[in-house]
This record gives sequence, C-alpha cells and structure tokens, in this order.
Amino acid sequence: MSVSTAVSAQSVCAPLPVLGRDVTVPLVTGGEVTYAALDYAASAPALQRVWDDVAAYAPYYGSVHRGAGYLSQLSTDLFENARRTVAEFLDCRPDDQLIFTRSTTDSLNLLARSLPADCQVFVFETEHHASLLPWQDTRVTYLDAPRTPRQAVETLEKALADRDPDGPALVCVTGASNVTGELWPVRELAAAAHTHGARIVLDAAQLAPHHPVSVRDLDVDWIAFSGHKLYAPFGSGILAGRSDWLRAAEPYLAGGGASRKVTRREDGGVAVEWHESAARHEAGSPNVIGAYSIAAACKALTEAGFDTLVARERHLIEKVRTGLAEVPEVRVLSLFGDDAPRVGVISFVVEGWNSSHFAAALSAEYGIGVRDGLFCAHPLVRTLLGSDAQTQGECGAPEAAPGEKSLNAIRVSFGAGTPDEHVERFVSAVKELVADGAKWTYRTEEGRCVPAV
Repeated sequence: MSVSTAVSAQSVCAPLPVLGRDVTVPLVTGGEVTYAALDYAASAPALQRVWDDVAAYAPYYGSVHRGAGYLSQLSTDLFENARRTVAEFLDCRPDDQLIFTRSTTDSLNLLARSLPADCQVFVFETEHHASLLPWQDTRVTYLDAPRTPRQAVETLEKALADRDPDGPALVCVTGASNVTGELWPVRELAAAAHTHGARIVLDAAQLAPHHPVSVRDLDVDWIAFSGHKLYAPFGSGILAGRSDWLRAAEPYLAGGGASRKVTRREDGGVAVEWHESAARHEAGSPNVIGAYSIAAACKALTEAGFDTLVARERHLIEKVRTGLAEVPEVRVLSLFGDDAPRVGVISFVVEGWNSSHFAAALSAEYGIGVRDGLFCAHPLVRTLLGSDAQTQGECGAPEAAPGEKSLNAIRVSFGAGTPDEHVERFVSAVKELVADGAKWTYRTEEGRCVPAV
C-alpha cells in the first residue's frame, strides 16, 4: 500500500513550500508581520511535502520489525524502503550500511564508538562540535584552521605523513561550514586520506540540504547528517558507509532489535549474539516516522532538482552578500575569502553592536529570526573574530561571563523554502538598524538579550 501523496508541480523560480511560511508574529513596536525564518542552519522548517507524507502514513503507524499484524508489516516495509531511498539519495556503494540515528551528533558518536583499537583521528579545529568532540577518548590530532582549500589539503597531508603508518586512522571533515557556509574540498581531502592509508567521514549536515552528495563521487568512507537540517524535523539522522568497522564494534546501544539471540549461560550470566546488519546499532523501537520523513525529504529535493535549487540559492546568497557589502560597519566572516563557493549560511559582526543585541532587535522589531553566538563551533568563531571582542553592553552574548567582553557573531541562513522577500527584509533591517539604531530598549535575561518590558 502506498501512503505517499502527489508532489505539486513547482515553479523553477519559486521556493519549495514549507510549514510556517504564513505564520505571523507580534512586533514590540506594534502590529504583526509574517515571520522570516532565517535560521535554517540550526533547524530548517519541514517541507510541506514531508508533512503531508507523514500525515498520510500516521494512521497506519505500527511497530517496526517482528510484528505479525498488517500495520506492523506495513511500517516495517516503510522503514526499510526509507533506508533504501536515503541510500540512493546519497549514492551509497552496494555493500555500505545505512544506520538511522537521532542526529549528526549521534551518528558521529556512534562512529567514534566503532573505531578500531589505537585508531588515530584527525580533525580540523573549524568543525562543528558534533564532529569536533566525539573523538576525545581516542588518539586525536586537532589541525589548525586553514585559510585556503589548498592549505586544508596540505595541512592534512602533512599530518597524515607524520602519523604512525601501521595503525588505522580516520579523518573527519565538514562538507560546508555551519559558520561561514564555505564549501570544503572534500574530494581532495578524501584522496589525501586514502593515499596515506586513512579513512574519512563527512559531516554533511550543512551540505546535504543544499547540494547533491554522492558517497561514491566524493569517495568518502562514511557520511552523517540530520533530518532536522534536511527539512525533516522528526528526530532522526543517518550514518552511512563502510560496514566492516561497524560490524566489528560492540553495539552502540544494548537492547532489543540489536540482538539476534540471547541465552542464559551455565554460570548464570547472559550470552548475546548481535546482528551484523544495520540493526546492530539500532537498538530499541526505531523512529519510523523520522526515517520516513528523511526519505520523503530526499525524494522532494531530488524531484525539485538540485540544479534548480542551487541556482536559486546562489541568487539569494548574492542578494544578502551584496546588501551587507553596502554597510561599511558589517564584517562578514570567512576562512577562504569572498570568492569561495558556499551554501546559504553567512555570519557577520556589526561595528558598534553586540551581536546578541542586534539579533534581538531583528526579531523583536522586524520579525526576523537569525542566530547569534558561537554556533557550536567555538574554536572556529574565535579564530575568525580574533581580537574583535565586542564591548559588553546591557545585552551580552550568552557565552560571556558577567563583566567580560563578549565574542559572538550573527548568523543568517536560508534554503529551499526561503522567499526573496525574507532576505530582502533582512538586508533592509540591517541597514536601518545600523543607520538609526534600535527603536526599543533591551536587557539581559538568563543570558539572552530580550526586549525590556
């Protein structure tokens, strides 16, 4: 039985329909305005297509695997078909495993738990904490932030050339920065890793929603991403790639579903035979709705056509970057320079403004949602900001202790569901705030900058 809904024909110039596109929010200055969601890098809104598909399936929801009932069998088929759909979306190799997890963070922690003994890990300091921190119980080498894609490859090649050549090694790298939006030279980094006998895992959390991702073309060993970045915010993520390390590792979680056979031993203990398939690391009742929603998003993005989506996003990026360039007080953060290819993620600071204050004013006075802070990439943002600490005012960054100078930035991010009007309103609001200042008074409350009552 099919529970999918038909896809509406989309204009090549129109954003994909997302939930919340007509939501209005109050302004502190009076009245209401349609909310401009420009925080896609944190959580993208659900595609209408994803919501419709999930709603169509919901009445048929049942237990996954081992259930004898019709709804259980239907849900099991749906779950395993979702696995195949996502694997096709990623162009996985025939013998790759695709494991459903909770998020990118969960996926990379799973892989960290699956590393062979004495595995050396190499990771740039520029990574999101999801891909920076899971390796702390291993032999990890943190690499300095490169300033060009070529320097990134050279830095990795030198580090790998100096490593112990006899043991296993893993490189972890992002596909697109969650701070600058800049694309990383993944294919070249993968080639460097393999030349030196290492494997590579790609954090595609910020790449997969914006660009086609092929495991085979990029020649990466594993890939991880989150559904909530891919317009499917139902608590699921994926880890896909080579099966040998995953099969050899102890299950990520011990429990039902991961076990093939459990018996009592003569000594009174329990003997367990674990699955060798993806189920080995999917203990517990699977999040079938989360898995199905990711598959629905993969289908929707594929059918819309990434050529069209990428072209439209470049149009939006140009609007934002051109508008910000017209404001001398704005400094856009970048590792690789203005000409570097990027996705719709742009971070910046404004001279004379604390970033949390600026972001609060965008929300309260213009109905625009952006992000401020260090974006769970503290070493990278601190490197990019350098000594540009912002004067601690009435509204400081949540990371700054009382009385300290804050070090934080503003991030605007967008994607397939963003209409032109939202980025145009954002650029106009930035110019107006810089020229005229905030219309309202703000204060710090529990570490956040909020309008004063």
